[in-house]
Amino acid sequence: MKLNLLAFAVPLFVVFMVLEYLVARKKKLPYFNLNNSIANVSIGIAERLLDVFVTGLFFFIYDYLQKHYGIFNIRSGVLLWLLLLIATDFLWYWYHRFAHEINIFWAVHVVHHQSEDFNYTVSARITVFQAFVRTGFWAVLSVIGFPASMITSVLLVHGLYPFFIHTRLIGKLGILEYILVTPSHHRVHHASNEKYLDKNYGDVFIIWDKLFGTFQKEEDDIRIEYGLTQPLKSYSFLWQHFHFFIELIFAARQVKGFNNKWNVFFGKPDDLDPNLRIEAEKVFLPRKPDISPDNRPLNRYVVWQVVLALPLLFIFILLEQRISVMQQVLIALTILLTLINCGAIMEQKQWVFSLEFLRLLTVGISFVLTYPYIWLLVSMLIVAGILARYFQTARSYYLQWVYTGNDM
Repeated sequence: MKLNLLAFAVPLFVVFMVLEYLVARKKKLPYFNLNNSIANVSIGIAERLLDVFVTGLFFFIYDYLQKHYGIFNIRSGVLLWLLLLIATDFLWYWYHRFAHEINIFWAVHVVHHQSEDFNYTVSARITVFQAFVRTGFWAVLSVIGFPASMITSVLLVHGLYPFFIHTRLIGKLGILEYILVTPSHHRVHHASNEKYLDKNYGDVFIIWDKLFGTFQKEEDDIRIEYGLTQPLKSYSFLWQHFHFFIELIFAARQVKGFNNKWNVFFGKPDDLDPNLRIEAEKVFLPRKPDISPDNRPLNRYVVWQVVLALPLLFIFILLEQRISVMQQVLIALTILLTLINCGAIMEQKQWVFSLEFLRLLTVGISFVLTYPYIWLLVSMLIVAGILARYFQTARSYYLQWVYTGNDM
């Protein structure tokens, strides 16, 4: 049985997240917020999940470009592997810089900067949209002539390193500060302090920032504030992914002419009216005024959903080549519904029961397709029928159970 060993990255990262949390807790350092951590891990789960469906596409793009448009026919060699790593990091620098300076690219990257924490869970805040944009930059490597197998291998290593620089527990690292991107450098990058904005774009090597004038060291006398300059203040899984796209659409609707609309999408984030966020939230994110982030029953329910989603993600990736496409889609849908549900519950939305109903239906269909027994199908239909018949009553009990201690 062929297994996807990349699945073991999931427990590896989780172990380091837990270790960092335990060390911070032992030292009584307030580096973790439960709701932020849940939101961070949820986004990471979604990205790992959707990567299963698109990784093959990226490999095909690299392979096609190299075979049809490659300037050179590069073969494997120690120096060429090192050159590829350096070239990959160089392209990352420019992708990362453009992602902060051009609105349409910032729309896919902003998710990574929304958390007001800075720890290993923040490294998980990557979206599949960002993966598509980065592929456009790394496709240059294929045109140069690097084989797809070399590119994807280097990308695995290149993608592993940044995880370990998302921490506040590690101080400055001496001589390494002059060569590599360190936790100190990356803390500056995630800061919303004016002095630190748009600095330290490097992923592995800090030399690009020093060459192109975007380097800033971490000052000992400045207390770093993390997150966006205009905090998002929402744990909604969907809103975190799409709010900036919506803000761009709102901005484009306010101006006339193709050039002005073009400038909205390809201008700088700093030029956008910050009131656009407020307008978008009024339409798409009406919120209760009494949301309590410290509701323990609610938090326990959300935590357990994320905890159970992680081993399901691991098994899904590990056995992806043994699962039919339909089963893959249904499992992926179940996990995505769970993540959306977690965000909605932390926002105390009233429509979460409808989402629970849809998730239960998806799980039922998955079981029926896997084990096509008539009794299982009949049982699923009976349960679905009962829930549909007494939908409002079940919804009322569910909301009271989930939001214990809150006004309905």
